[in-house]
Amino acid sequence: MYHHIKNLLEHCVNTHFLLHETIQVPLERPKQKDFGHFATPIAFILAKSLKKAPNAIAEDLCAALRAYKEFAKVEPLNGYINLTLSYEFLDSLCDKALGGQYFIPQDFGNNTRILLEFVSANPTGPLHIGHARGAIYGDSLKRIGQFLGYEIVSEYYINDAGNQIATLGLSVLLSGKELLGEAVEYPQEYYKGAYITDIAKAALAHFGEEIFSSDSHIPTLSIFAKDLMLEEIRKNLKSLDIEFDHYVSEKELFGRWAQTLETLKAHNGVVENEGKLWLCSTQKGDQKDRVIVRENGEPTYLAGDIIYHQDKFMRNFTHYINIWGADHHGYIARVKAAIEFLGYDSTKLEILLSQMVALSKGGQNYKMSKRAGNFILLRDVVEDIGSDALRFVFLTKRVDTHLEFDVDMLSHQDSSNPIFYINYANARIHTLLEKSSLTRAQVASAHLVGDETPLWQDLRSLVFNALSIHQVLHSSFCEREIQKVCEYLKMLASDFHSFYNAYKILQSPHQAEILKALLVVSESITLGLRLIGIQAKTRM
Repeated sequence: MYHHIKNLLEHCVNTHFLLHETIQVPLERPKQKDFGHFATPIAFILAKSLKKAPNAIAEDLCAALRAYKEFAKVEPLNGYINLTLSYEFLDSLCDKALGGQYFIPQDFGNNTRILLEFVSANPTGPLHIGHARGAIYGDSLKRIGQFLGYEIVSEYYINDAGNQIATLGLSVLLSGKELLGEAVEYPQEYYKGAYITDIAKAALAHFGEEIFSSDSHIPTLSIFAKDLMLEEIRKNLKSLDIEFDHYVSEKELFGRWAQTLETLKAHNGVVENEGKLWLCSTQKGDQKDRVIVRENGEPTYLAGDIIYHQDKFMRNFTHYINIWGADHHGYIARVKAAIEFLGYDSTKLEILLSQMVALSKGGQNYKMSKRAGNFILLRDVVEDIGSDALRFVFLTKRVDTHLEFDVDMLSHQDSSNPIFYINYANARIHTLLEKSSLTRAQVASAHLVGDETPLWQDLRSLVFNALSIHQVLHSSFCEREIQKVCEYLKMLASDFHSFYNAYKILQSPHQAEILKALLVVSESITLGLRLIGIQAKTRM
C-alpha cells in the first residue's frame, strides 16, 4: 500500500510538471488522524526548481491527484498535501489480502545477498539467556528480510580451535578423575558446573576408565565434549525454532592461515616486533596494533577471526551482518582493519551489538542454573515461559539497549502481557467468524463502501493499520529495529479490542463488512507473528 501510493505520487509529480529528472516523493504518516492517512511535503522540495510558492504547487498538485481512485480526499494545508484513502481502494486491497495476493513475500531485495552470522557461542558450555537475545533477534531479522525479498544465508561460526577447547577437555578429564575417586586440584581457569560432570559421565560410558588415565587424552576429550556441546546448542536453538543454514568450523579454516598471513603481508598489514607478529590496525583507525601471532608461534584468537572473515568475503555476498555480544564492542575496529588489509571493503560488514538481559521472577533475581554454574540457561527459561513469550519479549526493545523483565508478567491474562493480548485479539476474531451465520465466502465478497459515521471511520482506520504491515516490516528490517513489529502488533491488537468493545458486530446491519475487515486484521497479526517466529493462536 505505502509503496503503491508513493509510486503513484512520483508518477503524478514527474508527469504533471514535466520534470527533466525523476523526483523522489517523501511520504509521511500525519500525527493527527484528521489530516488523513498520508501526507507529503513535496511542494517544498519543488518550490526552488519550479520557482513557485509551496502553497501554489500544493494546490496545483492536489487538483491532479483528485482524479485518482485511490483517494477519497486530497487537501493542501500550508504547503503540505494530506491524503485520505478511498474505501474503494482499501476494499480492493482487502480483496487481494483475502485472495492470498497481499500477505505474500515481497520484492524489495534488489538481488541483495546477505551473509548473517549470529550466536556463534563457544561450544564450551550450554547456551545462556544472553545468547538467546542475539539468537532471537538474528533469526527474526532473517525471516523478515527473506519475506521482503532479500537473499539471506544464516551462519554459526564454531570456535573449536584454541585454548578454550583444550581447557574444556582438561575440565572433563579432572571431573572424570573425581568420578573415579581420585583427589584432583582444579586450576584457576577451568569450566565448572554440573554439565561438565555430565560430559565426564558420558565419556566414561563411551570410552571407559582409560580415557581419564593420562593428560594425553585431553585432545580426545576436547573433541568429544565439544561435539556434545554443539548438539546441546542445536537442541536449545531448535526449542526456539531457530536453525542455521551453515555451521563453519574455525579448526577447519585454520588450514588457510599461512595463505591468509601472506595476503596480510602483501598489503603491508603486519609488522614483527618483540618476537610477535602484529596487525597494523592503527593504520585503519584502531586504538592500537593487535597481536596475531605470539612469541611461541601460536596464532591468537584474532587470527581465527581474520581467516573466517576472509572466507566470508571470498564468497562474494553483497552485504555481511555480524550480531555480537556487547562485550565485543572493542573488537570491531580490529576486524574491520583486517578486512581492509585482506583487500576487501570493510563497509560491507555491519556489526550489531546485542546488549545484556536481566531476568527476574516475582520481583527477585531469576534463579541461576546449577547445571551451568553461574548462568541462567536458555532452555530453563524456555521451559518456564515458553518459546513464543521469550521470543516476543526479547524483541520488544532495540537489540542494542539493556532489557529487563519479570517473567511472571507473562502469566497475566490481560493487556500487561503483550503476547497474550495479541493472540487474544486473533482468537476473538476467529470466534466471531465461527459464531457468525455467514460463510467465509460471503464475508470475503462484502464491499467496504462506507460513510463518515464513527463506525465506518473506525473500521477504515482498522483496515488501514492492518494493511500497513508491509511498511512496518520494511522499516523494521532496513533500520534493524525489529521492536517496531512488536509495537505494530500491540497497536493493531489494541485497535481491534477497542473496536470490539465499542460496536455490535454479529447480527448487525454491517456484519459482513466488519467481519471482512477483521479477517484482514487477523491475516496481519498472523503474518507479523510468523515473521518473528511465533505461531498465532486462533483459540484461547
